Amino acid sequence: MASISKRPDGRWRARYREDNGREHAKHHARKVDAQRWLDEQTASLVTGMHVSPRTARTTVGEWCGTWLDGYGSRRASTVRQAEVHLARIVAAFGPMPLSAVRPSNVKAWTAQLRAEGLADSYVYALHARLAQVMGDAVHDGIIARSPCSRRTSPGAGSQRAYVATTGQVWALHDAMPEHLRAAILLGAFTGLRLAEACGLRVADVDFMRGVVHPVVQYPAEPLKSETSRTSVPIPAELAAMLSAHVARWRAETLLTDVYGHQLAPWTLERAVRAARGTVDGLPAGFRFHDLRHYLASLLIASGADVKVVQARLRHASAKTTLDTYGHLWPDSDDSTRAAIGAVLADRANDRKTAQ
Repeated sequence: MASISKRPDGRWRARYREDNGREHAKHHARKVDAQRWLDEQTASLVTGMHVSPRTARTTVGEWCGTWLDGYGSRRASTVRQAEVHLARIVAAFGPMPLSAVRPSNVKAWTAQLRAEGLADSYVYALHARLAQVMGDAVHDGIIARSPCSRRTSPGAGSQRAYVATTGQVWALHDAMPEHLRAAILLGAFTGLRLAEACGLRVADVDFMRGVVHPVVQYPAEPLKSETSRTSVPIPAELAAMLSAHVARWRAETLLTDVYGHQLAPWTLERAVRAARGTVDGLPAGFRFHDLRHYLASLLIASGADVKVVQARLRHASAKTTLDTYGHLWPDSDDSTRAAIGAVLADRANDRKTAQ
């Protein structure tokens, strides 16, 4: 139901009702303006793109608070990360109505973040969070469409990971405190991530069969995906080294602090930072996570294909493996030259035979 009527003061009142019976009205100085507004609203109702005028006034800050309330059922670390992202989003867009945020605003925001010196990967993550928040606003019927898209998305950045040499890995191992040396073995030869290594329980390692079963991450939270829980085969030599470590530093978890308590990720990272300074050639930014890159290079150098490397690093897709480590596979120039050369040689031989 829609109508336009003239008020005693000479202004034109346009009215319409939503399907739920809620009425909306707006006053205009000219009838033509009232008719245009009414046409826009009724058209959006027909196409399913209608947003209630009252709802459209919801600000980014208000919606972020509501959104976070619904997001709070996730694990604490995930929520904390979202809170950090939302703080930057609210600082940039908080007072603006959701419907007022335009793609140009989003692109200007990401450009400003880069100008502040933030890493490309972090800017990409912030844009992804804004896109998530805006997408949920669309799903909730608060805005008709999201201002975030591929066109507004910044590049994720393409930084090649530093790959330590075998000598550097063993030097780092020897530079660590004795009770933390097993951590280097887990990072470099099983590819466990920081929180996974600190969460690994002795019961999760089958020393006889040579299999590590990642199940939880620090302190004892289940791993997020089925791929992360993929078992990792290890050689008998590594199983023996880990078994000797467990025999000496007895605890429920494989990694412990000096008091026998479960090792915290920040304690391990701090120890790696201290040890890396004693290893020639390791960059200042080398982290525990970079030991996974060593494992990838070791497997690739041994002739492992992308699916094997993907499985050992427990990547969700081969694309992730190729994007990160594609440059480590042997150069195929010689093999492609040989293939083309063989065809040309056969052609030349055929012509000689024909003569």
